[in-house]
Amino acid sequence: MARVSEDAIRHTLDAVTDPASARPLSELAIVSGLVVKDGNIGFALEVDPAQGEKLEPLRAAAEAAVLALDGVTSATAVLTAHRPAGASTPKPHTGGGPAGGPAPRQGAMPARPDVTGIRSIVAVASGKGGVGKSTVATNLALGLNRLGLAVGLLDADVYGPSLPRMMAIRGKPTTVDGKTMIPMENHGIKCMSIGFLVAEDTPTIWRGPMVMSALEQMIRDVAWGELDILVVDMPPGTGDAQLTMAQRVPLTGAVIVSTPQDIALLDARKGLNMFLRVDVPVFGIVENMSYFLCPHCGERSEIFSHGGARHEAERLGVPFLGEIPLHLAIREAGDAGTPIVAAAPDSPHAIAFQGVADAVWSQVTKVLGDGRLEPPKIVFE
Repeated sequence: MARVSEDAIRHTLDAVTDPASARPLSELAIVSGLVVKDGNIGFALEVDPAQGEKLEPLRAAAEAAVLALDGVTSATAVLTAHRPAGASTPKPHTGGGPAGGPAPRQGAMPARPDVTGIRSIVAVASGKGGVGKSTVATNLALGLNRLGLAVGLLDADVYGPSLPRMMAIRGKPTTVDGKTMIPMENHGIKCMSIGFLVAEDTPTIWRGPMVMSALEQMIRDVAWGELDILVVDMPPGTGDAQLTMAQRVPLTGAVIVSTPQDIALLDARKGLNMFLRVDVPVFGIVENMSYFLCPHCGERSEIFSHGGARHEAERLGVPFLGEIPLHLAIREAGDAGTPIVAAAPDSPHAIAFQGVADAVWSQVTKVLGDGRLEPPKIVFE
C-alpha cells in the first residue's frame, strides 16, 4: 500500500467544500496538527467559535475526503476554535518554558452534545500500555460508588477489553427496542464493554471508523439511566478513540495514569497534553505501582523508581491525585473479578484508591459548579 504524503492530504483538503454553504474549506478553517502515521491520519480544523456546531458537516466531509485517499486506513478530524486575528500560535508543551506548565489550549472546542442522564464523564487515560490503567479505572469507579454516587463504567478499549474479567461479568447485554442496550451490572456499577459482545479470545480487527462508531454506540445507545458520573477506561495512546471521546463526548475531565519511571512519564506527558489541546480539563496524575512492600518481611522496594509522577504533576501544574502500591492483593482481586476496593475496602491499598476517588470527585464538583445535587430530606418534628 502506498504511503500517503502530507502534501496529498492538504491538496485533498483544499478541494473540500462545506455541504451547507458550498464555501471552500480554506475560507472556513485552518488545517493544523496534521499527523500521518502508518496510514492513520489525524488533523484539526481551526474554525470561528461562532460557527462551532454549524461546521460539523464540513468536518465530516474533510474526514471522508482524506479517508478516500489511497494508502489511508483511518482518518480523524477534530474541530477546534479558530484563534483571533493577531494571536500567537500556541506550541505543544515540550517541558521547557518559564512556567514549566501544560501546553496552551487552542481555544474552546464546540459544544459536545450531552449524554442524557449522565451528569459527568471522566476519562482515565495513559500515554502507554502496561501501567495498570484499567485497575485504576475499576477501583476509581468503586471508590466513587462508595461516596454514595450513581456510577457507570465504560471500557473504551475495543482491542483489549478487560472490564468483563475485572468486574466478573459474563453474558451479553439485553435490549428492549432492538437498538438501546441495557448495561450489565456488578458491585453496584453499571458497565458496558465490547467484551460483552465478543468472545474473550476473539480479536477485534477493526479500522478507525469502526472503532469510533462502536464507541459512540456504547455511550449513546445504552440505557445508563441517571448517573452522577461515568468513568471511561480509555485505550492507551493518543489515537482515534481518544480523539473521538474528546470531540464527540462532553468529557468533564481526564485522569492520567503513569508509573514512576521516566519512559512512562514521557508518554503520560503526551496523553496529558493531548487532552489540554482539545480543551478537556486534566484533573491530575495517579502514580500506579509506586512502590512494593514485601508481604513477608515488610521491606519497601521502589522497583520502578518512586515519586516521578508527583514531580511531573508539580512541573506541569496539575494536581497529584495519589500513589498506588504494587501489591499481590491488588492483582489477585482484579483477576478474581472483585477489585480491591470491593474485596477489602478497609485495606491500605483500597484506602489509597479511595483517596484518588475523593480527589477526582472534588475536581468534578469544581467543574460542575455546585457539586452533586443532594436528594431532599424528610425532617420529623
